[in-house]
Amino acid sequence: MSISVLPVRRNLKFYLPAEKIDSWNPQGAHWTQFFNTLSIFFPVGENFFIKSVRNYRNDIIDKELQKTVSAFIGQEAFHSREHVEYNQAMMDAGIPVAEMEATVVKLLGWVQDSLPNSMQLAATVALEHLTAMLANLLLEDDRFIKDSDPHFLAIWKWHAMEETEHKGVVFDVYNEVVGTDSYAYSLRCFAFLVANLIFWSLFYRYYFKVMKSRGEHKNLRGWMTSLRNQFGKGGVFPSMFGEWLSFFRPDFHPWQHNNLYVLDEAESLMEQVDQFARKAQLSIAS
Repeated sequence: MSISVLPVRRNLKFYLPAEKIDSWNPQGAHWTQFFNTLSIFFPVGENFFIKSVRNYRNDIIDKELQKTVSAFIGQEAFHSREHVEYNQAMMDAGIPVAEMEATVVKLLGWVQDSLPNSMQLAATVALEHLTAMLANLLLEDDRFIKDSDPHFLAIWKWHAMEETEHKGVVFDVYNEVVGTDSYAYSLRCFAFLVANLIFWSLFYRYYFKVMKSRGEHKNLRGWMTSLRNQFGKGGVFPSMFGEWLSFFRPDFHPWQHNNLYVLDEAESLMEQVDQFARKAQLSIAS
């Protein structure tokens, strides 16, 4: 692809109001916890992504790709750090995050110990595409987070922008170090199917556990809101399906879907987050 994007490391703090962990999204508890459940996976998952790329860092010849890999690692490290704080707010509220994270740690630990580096990198390619699709949807359609608490809104937009910004990095690494032949193609497609199956199986199991911990698992109206947002007309999964399917094209590349325009708000978002920091400092000083 002719598109070349050097990811920007944005070291931001969001000062999430922990008391709003159950209610930051105005569409109710079930939709709030849909996003919260996604956050459970991020610290462990992003550390896995970093390690899978570092396995090949000395094999990358292209100098520009080396730079983008360094920036990718920096972005993912900041994402992990901020979602550790996010998940701590969930734990403090009584959501059993630690036991769910432990399962993810065990699973990815097995992958690292048992599978070849090429398979680990293929899994990262797969999950990066999944997160890039979710990120694009979040930024292009504000129905899913509109009128949310500004701190939580900011962290999700920041994460989505940076996932978009580096969405081609791991794919480019894979093409360089594993290849583009029929074996490499088959491996990445197999990894994509398996990664989707495992991730969504775990996600929905965890989502129910989170809702049960809040006493909302029998709230049918809340479930209907969530299901409508996920599977209804213009919902998450119908909207992503075309881009999901495009991954199986032999000539696929993430930047075939050129959505660089979603980064136009990055500067204004950074200014907003700076205001969070100033308000926090004023609050401490007073």
